[in-house]
Amino acid sequence: MNVSPADGWPRVILLADMNAFFASVEQVDHPEWRARPIALTNGDIGTCIITCSYEARASGVRTGMHVAEARRLCPELIRVSSRPRRYAEVSYNIMRVLSRFTPDIEVFSVDEAFLDVTRCRRLWGGPRETALRVKQAIYECSGVLCSVGVSGDKTTAKFAAKQQKPDGLTLIPPWQARARLADTALTELCGVGSGIASLLAGYGVHTCGDLQRLPISVLGKRFGNPGRRIWLMAQGLDPDPVKPGIPAARSLGHGKVLPPNTRDADTIRVYLMHMAHRLAERLRANQLVAQQYLLGLRLYRGWLRATLRSLLPSDDESVIYRLCQRWIAENWRAQGIWQIRIVALDPKPPMQDDLFQRKRPARARAHRAMDQINLRYGSMTLASARLLGRSSMPDVISPAWKPDGHRKTV
Repeated sequence: MNVSPADGWPRVILLADMNAFFASVEQVDHPEWRARPIALTNGDIGTCIITCSYEARASGVRTGMHVAEARRLCPELIRVSSRPRRYAEVSYNIMRVLSRFTPDIEVFSVDEAFLDVTRCRRLWGGPRETALRVKQAIYECSGVLCSVGVSGDKTTAKFAAKQQKPDGLTLIPPWQARARLADTALTELCGVGSGIASLLAGYGVHTCGDLQRLPISVLGKRFGNPGRRIWLMAQGLDPDPVKPGIPAARSLGHGKVLPPNTRDADTIRVYLMHMAHRLAERLRANQLVAQQYLLGLRLYRGWLRATLRSLLPSDDESVIYRLCQRWIAENWRAQGIWQIRIVALDPKPPMQDDLFQRKRPARARAHRAMDQINLRYGSMTLASARLLGRSSMPDVISPAWKPDGHRKTV
């Protein structure tokens, strides 16, 4: 970017990362829990910790830990049932406030957002002053503290945000990024997974500094453009822009955790119908239909997976349910199941009605009425009577949550 502003920053990118977000929201809403160790589980019957406060982390409590183990480490731990809709509401308010700083905002997850303020420096001041304004705005609208990383590219800004938690502010000027990243393990960079890291280890590359010494052509030849981007990320030169738009849905899915080792066919059918209802509801809410579906059953070791195809694209839960139920009836051998997941693999806007598709106007009217009720009073307020025995555990927030568009769901 051929820009030479007075402060020497060609680009100014911030990453705002809300600290222990779900736990922080609970402590804001319940002042009696402030400065106390709390841990969140998925509903009253959840046994694994979703997240925990920094007070709990100080005692060794971690995400994914069983509650019993956490209480051995921290006897005073307060167990809290998660409230996904509340966290989505607070996140929505925070993202709305952040959008006042710049139109160039990318909601990265429910508790993270990138802001490119390059074009707004006359409004908000230099990088540090802007970051302080962002932190204050988030606190004023939500009561939640956040850590902010500031640099000239997205990867280094995200790295910077992790350096001082909670309530931190770290600036890494673009001309210092390469040196600051040199001793950092590649897996510390967002988007560099263990698979790519293990392949690069074969070249003797473990840190960003190692990668800086490897010719970019090596990564380009092995991984194509993603490899070239990783090489630039290690240099503090990530070219990826902040993306304000929401990409079209590549897939839509819902999963649900069952009681461990579930083998009862009726219970499995109820969970299967629940997931079909939730998926169909999301398809209709976004004016999408799908014809290909991935059904996943998590066993004790690994998954049973199948790709299924309906006769015609649909947004009807009965079509999705029958498709999956038929496969389970023919292929499930009574193995214990821990989780069920259904994913629409090819969501797309509906085309002109097929000549041979049977019209079901009454069904369509029923769906519209049901969706309007559920939109007003909460998902699954109105559903099939066969779902009376469905799981009482609340739905969780998708990692790809967005405040608007097809990913606004819990």
